[in-house]
Amino acid sequence: MPAPAVLFDIDGTLVDSNYLHVHAWQRAFLEVGCDVESWRIHRRIGMDGSALLGELLPTASDDITGRMKDLHSRYYRETSGLLKPLPGALELLDSIAALGLQVVLATSAPQDELSELRKVLDRDDLVSTITSSDDVDTAKPDPGIVEVALTRADVGPDRAVFVGDTAWDVRAANRAGVDCIGLESGGIDRRLLEDEGAVAVFANPRDLLDHLKDGPIGALLAANGNSS
Repeated sequence: MPAPAVLFDIDGTLVDSNYLHVHAWQRAFLEVGCDVESWRIHRRIGMDGSALLGELLPTASDDITGRMKDLHSRYYRETSGLLKPLPGALELLDSIAALGLQVVLATSAPQDELSELRKVLDRDDLVSTITSSDDVDTAKPDPGIVEVALTRADVGPDRAVFVGDTAWDVRAANRAGVDCIGLESGGIDRRLLEDEGAVAVFANPRDLLDHLKDGPIGALLAANGNSS
């Protein structure tokens, strides 16, 4: 039987990138003549790009929506040199793998962004499987990306835990029947993550690492015969 799996979002969960996305979207909005407050954009980071634009620019044509996505991608790439792992992220991945659990990167990032994120993490040798935007038509909060990750890891929802940083992560995991651990490192506070249904919330990957055998990850270890 395959080992239980810990599914990780990447942006804002393992890599400090959420505010780079906010900046890129804000520049894209300004480029098409729209002034959208940063906090409104930030609240929707982690949501499917089409859904984000549908909420913030509901009357936009398909042409404008397509242009906005292209502009966001271009401006985000310009800041890729600022990407860095969040505190404790690399050690957390190392520890999960050393404990015999599968490390799964369950992201809906497009391939070009995912390539940069994987370089920043430099842990491909530990990763069991990876998802991307190519795997689903609609990203979070739709549960599709979580379901694809479960299928590729060959585990059921009861043998997995999702780690994410946004309300959309929590909703997607819950809709797929997977417990979600929330991290505040993406800029969303504990209370909102808990209200959405996160079973536990930690400040960042290092904080989770310090409590690794507590809560749902501890339960996965016990299910895998490793609770020491």
